[in-house]
Amino acid sequence: MSRLAPLSGFPEWSPSERIVEAFVLDTLRDVFALHGFGEIETRAVEPLDRLGGEAEASKAVYMLRRRGGEKFEFGLHFDLTVPFARYVEERQGQLQFPFRRFQIQKVWRGERPQEGRFREFYQADIDVVARENLPAHLEAEVAVVMARALAALPLPAARMRMNDRRLVEGFYRGVGIEGVAAALRSVDKLGKIGPDGVAKELEGQRVSDDAATAILELAKIQSPDSSFREAVLDLWETTPTHGDERAQAVLGEGLNALVALIDSVNAAVPGTAMADLSIARGLDYYTGAVYETTLDGHEDLGSICSGGRYDSLVAGGGFPGVGMSIGVSRLVSRLVSRELLVATRSVPSAVLVAVIDEANRPLSDSIAARLRARGIACEVSPTAAKFGKQIQYADRRGIPYVWFPGDGEDGEVGVGQVKDIRSGDQVPADADAWMPPADDLRPRVVRG
Repeated sequence: MSRLAPLSGFPEWSPSERIVEAFVLDTLRDVFALHGFGEIETRAVEPLDRLGGEAEASKAVYMLRRRGGEKFEFGLHFDLTVPFARYVEERQGQLQFPFRRFQIQKVWRGERPQEGRFREFYQADIDVVARENLPAHLEAEVAVVMARALAALPLPAARMRMNDRRLVEGFYRGVGIEGVAAALRSVDKLGKIGPDGVAKELEGQRVSDDAATAILELAKIQSPDSSFREAVLDLWETTPTHGDERAQAVLGEGLNALVALIDSVNAAVPGTAMADLSIARGLDYYTGAVYETTLDGHEDLGSICSGGRYDSLVAGGGFPGVGMSIGVSRLVSRLVSRELLVATRSVPSAVLVAVIDEANRPLSDSIAARLRARGIACEVSPTAAKFGKQIQYADRRGIPYVWFPGDGEDGEVGVGQVKDIRSGDQVPADADAWMPPADDLRPRVVRG
C-alpha cells in the first residue's frame, strides 16, 4: 500500500487543538451576540459568475465536479462577503435595516500554503449594512466589537491599525495621481516589497517621482492617538499639489473621520486603535475607514483581522455597510503551534468509572449514566484490569478522576469511592450528589 501523503493547506487538529479552536469560535460567537449581531449561515457554493469578480482571491476558486461527470458551474466560496452580498440581495424585502450579522464558516482558496495561510480555513465576519445611509458611528462600533472579541481571548494585546480611504484618495489626487486604485494596490504591498518596490511599481504606473515620494511619506505617518492630524496637514502644506479643491475637501473629510474613529475606539477599548497611513486595503470597494489588526509580538503573522467601510455591498449599487473579518484558522494555527493557548486536558471526560470485573460492568454503566445525567462527562473503563492499570489508563487519557464502584450489596448502587489521580486524594462519593470542582468539570483553555 502506498504511503498516504498529507495535503498541505488543509489543517487538521488533534483533540486538544480542536478544544482551543472551539474555544475561540465560541468566544467570538458570545461577544458578537452580546452586541446584537445575529448569526447567519450561507451555502458553501456560489455560481462561478458571482465568484469571478476583481478580487485577487477569485482567481483561486475551487470548482465543483462530479466524479466521472462534467464540471458544474459552481465554486466554493473564497470569502464570506460574496455570499453575504447575495444573501442581502435576495432577502432585502425580509431584512430589517441596518442589518447586523455575524457569520462563522469555512472558506476555500486555491493558493500557495504557508504559515498562517491555508486553502481551507475558518473566517468570522461581522457586518452592519444599511439600505441607504450608514451612520459614521458604526465604523467605530464594528471596530470596538472586534476589539472586545479579541480582548475576550487570553491573547497578546491586539493593535488595530486604521486609515481612511477618503484621506488617502484626497491626498493622492491632490499630488496629481489619477490612477488612485492602482496606486493604492501598490502601497498595500509596502510591507512585502518595501518602499523601493512600491516606488518601482508607481513608476510603471507613470506616477511622478515627486508624487511617489509624497505618498510614501504619507504612508510613514503613524500615531497611537489623533496627533497624526498635524503630521498630515504639515505634509500637505509642504507638498506641491495641483490646487484641486475637491481633493482637499475629500482629504479633510477623511482626516476628520479618522480622528473621530481613533478617539472613539480608544475611548471604548483603550490602547487598541492607532492611525497607520500605510494601511491601504487594496480592494477597490472600500470607501471609508479601513482596518488591519496584529498581535503584539506576532507581527510576522500579518493581519489577523481586517476590513473596512464600503458604499455598495450589492452589485449595481445600494446597501452601504462596514465589516471586519477574523482569519480564525490563521489565529488558531499560531496559538497551537506556539502553545500560546493550551487545553487543560485533551478529552471531555472528567471521570473514568472503573470496572470491578466484567460481571459488574452493568454497575459501572449505571454509575456513568447517573453522572452524565448531572452533566458530568465520563467514560467506563474498556477493561476490567487491575485497578492500578485502570488508573494508568485514565492518566494516559488525561482524565483527572477515577470512580471505584461499591459492590452494591447494601442496595446503594451509586455509592463508591472517587480518586483524584493527580493528588492521590480518595473520598467516599455518591453518583447522585458528587460534583468535581468547576475547573475540572470541562476542559479549559488557558495561557501556555
